[in-house]
Amino acid sequence: MNTYDYDKALHYMIWGQWDDLLVLMVRTNDELLSKKIETFLHACYYPSRHKDRLHSHEALLSYIDHAQTTTMESLSL
Repeated sequence: MNTYDYDKALHYMIWGQWDDLLVLMVRTNDELLSKKIETFLHACYYPSRHKDRLHSHEALLSYIDHAQTTTMESLSL
């Protein structure tokens, strides 16, 4: 797994680089990261409710944090 994908996703989210986040969604090998990015971008592009957008944002951040922690632990073993 490419650990830089998580760093890139976090960077793109913080700076609002949606085009780069979309490219990352297509190129990453992490299916769950790709799905979380897709859900987040959909909520941003089609803002039906602000609550949905915040929920998808928090879900993506939570997954990135979990994936980075898990990946770093497995690399240190």
